[in-house]
Amino acid sequence: MSQSWRPTVTRQRREPARRQWGPAAAWTLGFVALLWVLEVIDQTTRGSLDSLGIVPRSESGLVGIVFAPLLHAGFGHLEGNTIPVVVLGFAVLLSGLVRGLVVTAVIWLVGGFGVWLFSPTYSVTIGASILIFGWLVYLILRGFFTRRVGEIVFGVVVLLVYGGLLVGVLPGQPGVSWQGHLFGGLGGALAAVWIGRRSDRDLALR
Repeated sequence: MSQSWRPTVTRQRREPARRQWGPAAAWTLGFVALLWVLEVIDQTTRGSLDSLGIVPRSESGLVGIVFAPLLHAGFGHLEGNTIPVVVLGFAVLLSGLVRGLVVTAVIWLVGGFGVWLFSPTYSVTIGASILIFGWLVYLILRGFFTRRVGEIVFGVVVLLVYGGLLVGVLPGQPGVSWQGHLFGGLGGALAAVWIGRRSDRDLALR
């Protein structure tokens, strides 16, 4: 009886993890496709969408909190962000679709409001780097709050591979929004603390 029962338990525990791959990949690739479609539209309309970025401390600039991570300053900018978006975005969603989307929403809002409050007057901030830095910090930290060994190890791997990006939170490089990087990363840290302490049931994953 013991031998016939164990395989059933093993299958029940592994199947939910396997089922996450498809939705995580679909959402990630769909998001990347959206970024490229918007950039094609922007380029064919001579940069008309770029004005929807975050304009600090203005009422109209609040709209940019929603749109800024979707927009890029040319194909070169988007190309540089595409691989990190695919890798880190997929990794975040792989732990659970609802959990990953909640994490992304926290990063999106915290990063956007941080840019809106602290970026230079008359600047316009666009780019998915807000999300990239948030996802990066979240993945590095989450295991310490979920207390899952696998996630701690994965966080160390992410740190070794992408940790060099974290210097982007420091001011100094012209034309680069260190505020977006900094507050995106802060959003990721807050998401790790807040969501890491909650069960999947709390986040309606079951």
